[in-house]
Amino acid sequence: MNDILVAIGEALIDFIPDKKGCDFRDVTAFSAKIGGAPANVCAAYARLGGRARLLTQLGDDPFGNKILSELSDLGIDISCISLTDAANTALAFVSLDSTGNRTFSFYRKPSADMLYAPENVRDEYFDDAYALHFCSVDLGDFPMREAHRAAITAARKKGAIVSFDPNLRFPLWKSRELLHKTVNEFIPLADIVKISEEEIEFITGTNDIKAALPELFRGNVKLVIYTCGKSGAYAFTKNESAFSPAQKVAVVDTTGAGDGFIGSFLWKMHNLGINIDMIENLSCEKLLRCLEFSNKFCSASVQKKGAISSYPNLEELL
Repeated sequence: MNDILVAIGEALIDFIPDKKGCDFRDVTAFSAKIGGAPANVCAAYARLGGRARLLTQLGDDPFGNKILSELSDLGIDISCISLTDAANTALAFVSLDSTGNRTFSFYRKPSADMLYAPENVRDEYFDDAYALHFCSVDLGDFPMREAHRAAITAARKKGAIVSFDPNLRFPLWKSRELLHKTVNEFIPLADIVKISEEEIEFITGTNDIKAALPELFRGNVKLVIYTCGKSGAYAFTKNESAFSPAQKVAVVDTTGAGDGFIGSFLWKMHNLGINIDMIENLSCEKLLRCLEFSNKFCSASVQKKGAISSYPNLEELL
């Protein structure tokens, strides 16, 4: 049965500050939470009762062991995760402004995930895959980039949906031009592209989603998801569109909210029986059901600190 969400990319430790509304230098303590966008997406899917598998590499160190242990506890398949002593597990220190929005300081020069090579990716990892999800953090000029290409090729062979969330992290790139070129190179390889209001102008050259759609509907792209934070979210196919407003809640921390959105959206798609051949012709009603579900998921998540630790399960959500 093709029901597993496979994600490829970084898994790391997010160090979440003990207070918000201040600079890094004013933070007195951090708490260690597992994160990394692909790991977060797997966790959101798994928390809702889905099966998930992560393809990555961790350092053979205490942080790597913590990630393995906690992902396993969540029910995520960790059998395809490699360990190495060639580099350490990636770390990300987070600071939060007064509204719960984040800035990051990364420790990964290089980190273990960056060295994950294409030969680590096997076709059988996708035998039972519903979808493959990836982001742009690990698409730099290192082996993991080509591992992504291998994973996308394998997923397509098996008929899985390919989902891409650019999830831009400017400090990790040598130049903004290189990031722009890379993201636009990988967009046509996906069936679903999720983009946020903070990212749209950088990626497409316009902050008007309607004007941006021709830039996004390239190659294999069949569905564009556009998230606008507290304003809500849109979904577009070439023929239909839907909008769902966000619930009004007191925001504590937005870390992992976008990952939770796409993870829960993919779960809801699977729950509704939507496969790759159906995406292009999705009705407004089905798009709306997915958006409403993910908005509800994110509204619960942002009221708690951290990413994975803030994700609700299906019982809590309902």
